[in-house]
Parts: sequence; C-alpha cells; structure tokens
Amino acid sequence: MSGNTYDDRGNNDGTIVNLRGIGEFGAHPGTGLAMDTGSAFLIGDSMTGGYGKGPDILHECTIAVNRGEIAVIVGPNGAGKSTAMKAIFGMLDLHKGSVRLDGEDITDLSPQDRVAKGMGFVPQTNNIFTSMTVEENLEMGAFIRRDDFRDTMAQVYDLFPILKDKRRQAAGELSGGQRQQVAVGRALMTRPKVLMLDEPTAGVSPIVMDELFDRIIEVARTGIPILMVEQNARQALEIADHGYVLVQGANAYTGTGKQLLADPEVRQAFLGG
Repeated sequence: MSGNTYDDRGNNDGTIVNLRGIGEFGAHPGTGLAMDTGSAFLIGDSMTGGYGKGPDILHECTIAVNRGEIAVIVGPNGAGKSTAMKAIFGMLDLHKGSVRLDGEDITDLSPQDRVAKGMGFVPQTNNIFTSMTVEENLEMGAFIRRDDFRDTMAQVYDLFPILKDKRRQAAGELSGGQRQQVAVGRALMTRPKVLMLDEPTAGVSPIVMDELFDRIIEVARTGIPILMVEQNARQALEIADHGYVLVQGANAYTGTGKQLLADPEVRQAFLGG
C-alpha cells in the first residue's frame, strides 16, 4: 500500500462517482458531483426508533451516501452507529423518519426486499457460512440472481486474490481478515446498488485493516456507494467522502472526511486529540 492511497479521497475525487447510479460491481466510473443530502442515492432521513417496544436509540438521525462515494459512521461505544445501519437496512421499525434508495421510499420494505432492490449488507459478526467453502459462500451471494454470475465471481477473485487460492477451503478455517473478504465478496455477488459494511475491520490487524480499506476504495471506484460503520475512526475518515459522528443516537458532527479530521472538537473528543 502506498503512502498516498487515501490522500485524494473526498468530494473532489471525481473518479469514484457514477452519475448514472448503476452501482454495479465492475461498472465504469463517471465524473463527480458534490454531495447533495436531499437527493442522495441512499438516505436514512430523520430516523427515530429502537428495538421492539424498547426506548428509542436513534433520535432524528440522518445518514446519506451519494453515488460512488464512501460515507462512514463513527462515534463512541453505544452511540447508535450499528443501530443506524440496521435501521437503514430495515432490521428495526422506525417511529419517525424514512429510508429512500435511488429516489424510492423503501421505509416499509423488509430486509429481504431491500436486498432485491439493490442493498448489499455485511453484518459485523456471523457474516459467513463457516462449514461451506469460500466458493460456496460466494455462490450463496448470488441466490437472488437468475443470470450467469461467473463474471461477477471472477471480479470478486480479482479484488480478493487470496479467495481464489482458497476457494475450495472451508470459510471457517480462514483468518479473520480473509473471512471479512468472503463476507464482502458474497455481498458483491448480488451486484448491489449500494454496499453497507458494519465494522468491517473489527478484530483484524492494522496491516489487514489497511488492505481492506484499499479494497473498499476499489469497490467505490466502480461506482457503488459504500456506507460503513467503523470503530477505527481516524483511518475510516481518511478514506471517507462524508462522515457522520453520532452521539447518543443523534448527529453530532457531519462533514467531509477531511473536514472532520481537521475539526479540533472532533479530534479531541473522538480521535484522541
């Protein structure tokens, strides 16, 4: 990984935006536009809600990502980061607010229906079938497809060469970083319009984290919007076009990755100074 890999991330990097919004793995990038939250490709707008009949965890929380960009959600433990991601994916009921994908209101759709609409979601844990081979895991990702998915699998193997080497091996025998590659690869097999990652670097070494971030950037360059919850806030903001700092389920700070990294209050409170 070169030292300049992340230097040009942000709104001015037009190489990672696909104006057509096709968000298909393997697509060609277009030219860039500044972020417009109101017309973002994916937006969880003013979300208020929680789990079951429990108290609200999210409070008027808004998260958005535009075509071909990377948006990250950071904040302290218990801030509602993963809850916001799950709310956008339809895993809890919203008492207020809405979720829109490519201009369509999908607030009332189930997670399964959201996958069919083009959402790819990689949870933090239990995100692979450990007893199945790497290739079988990828094939499971194509379960909603009725076309020939061999080209997509070849693209996944190009993105994660180690998976091709280990394609006949049980996924449960892989390292933590390799398992995450399987999980992301399986999500890409659906040809998602947007990719959502819940703490993809949790429990991996710094070297593996950098490699995963490199691959995430490569996916964004194909035009797929990426929404990511990440515990490694500083590193995540370095690659982010937009960042959302949540505190107690509400937006505390919002800006480009560079703006948040340069904000002294954000640095002091959330990035260790």
